[in-house]
Amino acid sequence: MSPLVSIIMGSTSDLPVMEKAAKFLDELQVPFEMNALSAHRTPAEVESFAREAEGRGLKVIIAAAGMAAALPGVIAANTTLPVIGVPIKGMLDGLDALLSIVQMPPGIPVATVGVNGAQNAAVLACEMLALTDDVIATRLHDYKSGLADKIVKANRELAEVKYAYKTN
Repeated sequence: MSPLVSIIMGSTSDLPVMEKAAKFLDELQVPFEMNALSAHRTPAEVESFAREAEGRGLKVIIAAAGMAAALPGVIAANTTLPVIGVPIKGMLDGLDALLSIVQMPPGIPVATVGVNGAQNAAVLACEMLALTDDVIATRLHDYKSGLADKIVKANRELAEVKYAYKTN
């Protein structure tokens, strides 16, 4: 089994956030890999990873970073694969990381999800893969249908909640 998605984090301290992406990919049965690379502490390894990613069969890269948040941009500068940035909450409630990832120069885009939005990064990666993979597309459709079912169920439960002035 070869990975289609790579989850890269600046350090293993990001794992509690990034495991949400891993769990989603696992649930949809999308092969992925997970590694720690640092744009500042292992720059040569980051560049090598990014340049070799497409040749290894990867289709999408999810890159998490906090504070200076250079990792997603450095990866995007060295590959033509789509890179999804996940800003990690740290200093300034993650706003510093969010702005670092969002503000890329022309020609080096990084799709960016919300602070600590690892699950949305995995959903977005699956949406990209679903463009050419009908099996993933079906699994993603089923997942999204399940989201609607949860709201329908929640409304049924809310209908049972009684208050003196509640009208529904």
